Amino acid sequence: MNRDDIDRIGAWITERGLAGTTETELLHGFCERCCDAGLPLSRGVALIDTLHPTYEGRAFRWRNDGVEERSVVEFGRTNEGGEAERNWVNSAFYRLLHGPDDELRRRLIPDAELEFPQLESFRSAGHTDYFALIHRFAADGMIGEMDCVYSSWTTRSPGGFDDEDLEALRRLVPSLALAIKCASLARIAGTLVEVYLGRDAGQRVLSGRILRGVADRISAALWYSDLRGFTTITDSGPPGEVIPLLNDYADAVISAVHEAGGDVLKLIGDGTLAIFTGADHAQSCRAALAAEAGLRRRLAQLNARRSAEEQPVTTVYLGLHIGDVFYGNIGSADRLDFTVVGPAVNEVSRIAAMCRSVDRHVVMSSAFVASTPEPERSRIVSVGRYALRGIGRAQELFTIDPATL
Repeated sequence: MNRDDIDRIGAWITERGLAGTTETELLHGFCERCCDAGLPLSRGVALIDTLHPTYEGRAFRWRNDGVEERSVVEFGRTNEGGEAERNWVNSAFYRLLHGPDDELRRRLIPDAELEFPQLESFRSAGHTDYFALIHRFAADGMIGEMDCVYSSWTTRSPGGFDDEDLEALRRLVPSLALAIKCASLARIAGTLVEVYLGRDAGQRVLSGRILRGVADRISAALWYSDLRGFTTITDSGPPGEVIPLLNDYADAVISAVHEAGGDVLKLIGDGTLAIFTGADHAQSCRAALAAEAGLRRRLAQLNARRSAEEQPVTTVYLGLHIGDVFYGNIGSADRLDFTVVGPAVNEVSRIAAMCRSVDRHVVMSSAFVASTPEPERSRIVSVGRYALRGIGRAQELFTIDPATL
């Protein structure tokens, strides 16, 4: 690979990085261009940690032998014991992270002693040389555990990599690492806003809806749920059981809402505020009722598991309403919340509180029922007329007919 090839590939990396190309496309395009320029790559791997509630990082892979494998691998925690931690500790990347060097090369010649188990599999597959690099970030450039980009490169060339091959990788891979970091940061931003704000609200924020007071008037089916007897459970149970209990039941609620197409906007202790928006009121109400049915199924499974494990169980009280709300940024100049506000939001929380009084797990407003289509409406029955705390007028409330459950 000559200087012109290096300059050309470097310019391509810059252009693709600025264009927002994904990490996989960056790695694959880079490897293919290197091969076209005479650098005999057979496999390429890039790995970067991320900031995600489930995954520790992501690995991106390329190979030129036509063997199909996943080009992206999301891996879990490597510090919690088990096979994942053993594989990590016995890897070349671990050596680079905890050692003084930024590169590591091993010739995969026959009978050579190889200290990393993965290298033996490379040699068995016909690879002749292995070259690994780490590109570290300065402290100000780190987010969570994202502190570097790892990469490794192999060849099947009989003589392995020559000096020009290694020098080309040393010159080009830093630019590739920077482009991968940029793509990963954009992905992290998307993950964080969706995890903490909700899917729809997160996308609105990323699209530029960040000004205070910018809010849309929307019509939505509103969901407010909380846990039955949560205060009693927390007062009487061991402190260590509170967070696992909240997580178990929050997962059931949030999964049911998302599965039905709703968006969770806020978690308030044991409470959950969500909205369902659709082409019309009927579609929104139908989706909310589908989420309620999904939640009942999930709760039955969850309570069976927790009971078998001799852990405390509970159920969910749910209020459903429909109305117009303001959906957008509320707060101060430097601390905003993307949420819904309006009388309908207050009303749905009051409706949910009536579950205790009428001894039903779900209570719906008359407005919600009036917008609910058949056949769902035929399963709904009145529980009577009630005055809601803080609401100026009494209204008839409804629930799902117990005989249909």
